[in-house]
Amino acid sequence: MATCCSSCSKLTPSSFLPRSTVVPYLFSVPSSSVRPVNLRCFYNFQRLWLRSSRRCGPLLATSCSNFESVELQEAQIAVSKLLQEFGVSEEESNSIASNSPKYLRMLVDEVREKDELSMWEKQIDAFQEKVVHIAREKGDNGKVAYLESLGLSLSSAMNVARYLSAETLATLILKVKCMKELFFSGSESYEFPVRRVRNMMMQISIPIDEDLQQSLSFFEKVEARRGGLNMLNSSDTAFDCLIESFPRLLLLSVKSHMKPLVEFLESVGIQRGLIRNILLTFPPSLLWNIEVFKTRVLALKEIGGVNDNYAKILLKYPWILSRSIQDNYWEVLSLFDSEKVPKAFVDRAIKSWPHILGCSSNKLKLMIDQFGEIGVQHKKLGQVIAKSPQLLLQKSQDFLQVVLFFENMGFDRQTIGTILARCPEIFAACPTKTLKRKIEFLHAIGVSEIFLPRVIRKCPELLVSDPDRTMLPRLMYLMKLGLSERDIGFMVRSFSPLLGYSIEEVLRPKVEFLVNTMERPARDVVGYPRYFSYSLEKKIKPRYWVLKGRNIECSLKDMLAKNDEEFAAEYMNLPSSTHS
Repeated sequence: MATCCSSCSKLTPSSFLPRSTVVPYLFSVPSSSVRPVNLRCFYNFQRLWLRSSRRCGPLLATSCSNFESVELQEAQIAVSKLLQEFGVSEEESNSIASNSPKYLRMLVDEVREKDELSMWEKQIDAFQEKVVHIAREKGDNGKVAYLESLGLSLSSAMNVARYLSAETLATLILKVKCMKELFFSGSESYEFPVRRVRNMMMQISIPIDEDLQQSLSFFEKVEARRGGLNMLNSSDTAFDCLIESFPRLLLLSVKSHMKPLVEFLESVGIQRGLIRNILLTFPPSLLWNIEVFKTRVLALKEIGGVNDNYAKILLKYPWILSRSIQDNYWEVLSLFDSEKVPKAFVDRAIKSWPHILGCSSNKLKLMIDQFGEIGVQHKKLGQVIAKSPQLLLQKSQDFLQVVLFFENMGFDRQTIGTILARCPEIFAACPTKTLKRKIEFLHAIGVSEIFLPRVIRKCPELLVSDPDRTMLPRLMYLMKLGLSERDIGFMVRSFSPLLGYSIEEVLRPKVEFLVNTMERPARDVVGYPRYFSYSLEKKIKPRYWVLKGRNIECSLKDMLAKNDEEFAAEYMNLPSSTHS
């Protein structure tokens, strides 16, 4: 028979018996007939026995498996009874015991070890009594089993239990239920804001306080697991992750701390189902004294436009409650004040994109200088950041790529600055993937390289529109009216905003009035596409009815291009003020 060492060589074939027979055999024979068997050798021998049982047939392996299963069942019953002694109901005790398999395995293994080495301090015969004895020796009073049943790993459960030595098991169970009800109740379709949190992590560049450092460490730990931050979509998993990293949360009073905090958050407009966003995104804030928490929230009044509407900015950026972020607000204000940007624009940018407060002044200054190089400064800079504050957090090289894209189209830097001021969203786009595709679409409908700069200068918003979702459907609608791509290309060259108009709100009602009421062919809009820019109710209809009443026919341009005085003098025989 194969052995692992000289000690094992003394084991005889009779050793291939169930454990209950092997142990007495090993420890009851005279010491003169067999050498002492150390623990390592004994466990190696067990593995040899299991392999042999598989070769000899399923009977011995099944016997071993059944024996272990019986032990675990006995341990489960023992743990359940012990939990009931700690004030837990029978039903809940059974549930905890059946959902803590690693804890049971640990107890069973320790019972076996004491049996095998005769290490019991007093005589205990019943297996269940041995399990209970080991469990009592642990000193956690059932908390480890309960924490594992919640979903924690055994090691995490043991670590968390150390913080809770003063808590009784019954109190802990009640507190967990209350916490889940307060912070994790609500819609089952809840989604943790994964993308927003990743942006927060990537965009912070200021020295951070301990609370923010703990939050970052929490996210890094969760991100490293299988499933990453998406695990936090599950209420149970999110709770487990939270108390693993912040076990002191379980020491908080439900009555004097948790409930008042929830009531305060609800009073500032945060719905119960969204409170978990703040808790999960910035866990240390829950550990603050309630008065400190309130003071941090009320400090947001300094940001113009927030007033008493705290909920929106808190849900966008819970880190705004941290000391380091709130201190940086004054640094950011000072920077923009030195650039002669009005505070109102800065506050509007922060309210829209509070991530700015996680950015250092030095990093912001780099982007401000980039804007300045194309003539966007002072008040104009304020207008840009108020409309697209995320541009301040853009990488400098990404911004320069967009500038280069326009320079290659023939624009000078001053014109590029004008485009930025009018439509800053363009500068958040990728030149090679997004802007190039939109330019190719315009080329395809007949806007050549010669006319392209003029079209973009007049309507840079075209570069924000999605070709497939917005421009193409409008193109197809116009073609169904009988217009060719060439006609539409001519119209876009003449009137750049054409493909930016909604079909249902602008194009269709005005075409239907033109064709059905004015009895003109749809092709009339080719010669004067600006027709679509005028209000149907305030200008097109009133002027048409005036002309119809006087039996006057004229082109769309003559009908609409004149101002009110010129129209009145021309078609209503009223004197112009210029001649009075």
